[in-house]
Amino acid sequence: MNITCIAVDDEPLALQLISQYCSRIPFLQLQKVFTNPDEAKTYLAQNKVDLIFLDIQMPDINGMQFYKNLPIKPAVIFTTAFKDYAVDGFNVEAVDYLLKPFEFDRFLKAVYKSKEYLEFLSSQDLQMSSIYVKVNYEMMKINLKEIDLIEALDDYIKIYIKPYPVLTLMTLKGVQEKLPTSAFARIHRSYIIPLGKVEKFSKNKVVVAGKEIPIGSSYADVYDKLLQITLP
Repeated sequence: MNITCIAVDDEPLALQLISQYCSRIPFLQLQKVFTNPDEAKTYLAQNKVDLIFLDIQMPDINGMQFYKNLPIKPAVIFTTAFKDYAVDGFNVEAVDYLLKPFEFDRFLKAVYKSKEYLEFLSSQDLQMSSIYVKVNYEMMKINLKEIDLIEALDDYIKIYIKPYPVLTLMTLKGVQEKLPTSAFARIHRSYIIPLGKVEKFSKNKVVVAGKEIPIGSSYADVYDKLLQITLP
């Protein structure tokens, strides 16, 4: 598995070291380095990245806060000279935490941890091809590839599949927890969409299965997610 990555650090020497280390690992593809977090955020909105090497203590923003604000979160390895941040780093589900100055062996260990983590996520998504929902007192198997749209209707949800939709007593949040986040996204308090079936989209709406659906103000990050999966 090849891993695409970027590095964000306000210290050019730190970025130079990470670049050198990355060049020694064949499956690691360092796409770009940034001293400016805003430029990194813009890049991430337009490019798919598997992993970020992210400094914590930067002049304009804390690296952890930067990561928390990302609409789509790649795996992250935090780098910092301050060991007091370690616990916080794991609280935001960091793959690892590198205390500066770190040697290549320690860097390599962190990279292999990220590789195992990303391979696990990939295998989980591949294995998950269907879900079961209760319909008329029986459990019905729904193939994920057949879902065109999911809509909330009071205490029920309506799953649009062919030849006819299915109604099940479940909340939208409940079904969302069953679905792989790489393939489905909630875009409104009443709708979940399969990302691969979006026909058109803008910052305010999407078209799925011929139906125009508004993007709710609380789900504006779905636009960035759609941009990432449609980029070559």
